[in-house]
Amino acid sequence: MTNRYAITALVENRPGVLNRVVSIFRRPGLNLDSLTVGRTDRPEVSRMTMVLEGTNADAQHVKRELNRLIHVITVEDMNGTPYVTRDLALIKVRATPETKSEILQMCGHYRARVVDAAESSIVIEVVGEEPEIEGLAGLLKPFGIIEMVRAGVVAMGRAENILDTHRERSSWALQRFALEKAS
Repeated sequence: MTNRYAITALVENRPGVLNRVVSIFRRPGLNLDSLTVGRTDRPEVSRMTMVLEGTNADAQHVKRELNRLIHVITVEDMNGTPYVTRDLALIKVRATPETKSEILQMCGHYRARVVDAAESSIVIEVVGEEPEIEGLAGLLKPFGIIEMVRAGVVAMGRAENILDTHRERSSWALQRFALEKAS
């Protein structure tokens, strides 16, 4: 049975790391549905959020392979813990003077905002969970979606579920070296 799995990883912020991570998804049958990468509060550490469509075995395979990469600091399968997700979308929709007020009313229900308006179109920014974005896009479809782009899912554990960005590189590198030597 295929499901969606959110996996987050802290990685060293260096050239080539993204390429190594993405190469894990070359395995047949793995679909990387969303990938976001951004800096953390430490300039030398980036955080990746990957959403994968597959089985639990696929998610465990990805987690295992990520942990093998030398520039990966830590990996967490978010599905076993409570977490928050957000996605951002920009949607350019056709708008006439007659339809603009109706479109704006829909935006209000989804806490979306207009970031650009022209004579025949409106660009809407919406941030939320994926079903919210899909819901607004579905309502806007009859007006004519001209263009749509999504930034990708970011995920963070709730409460005490923390990926530690302050762990010193030397300690995790030494732990990894010890584990590799033992096996």
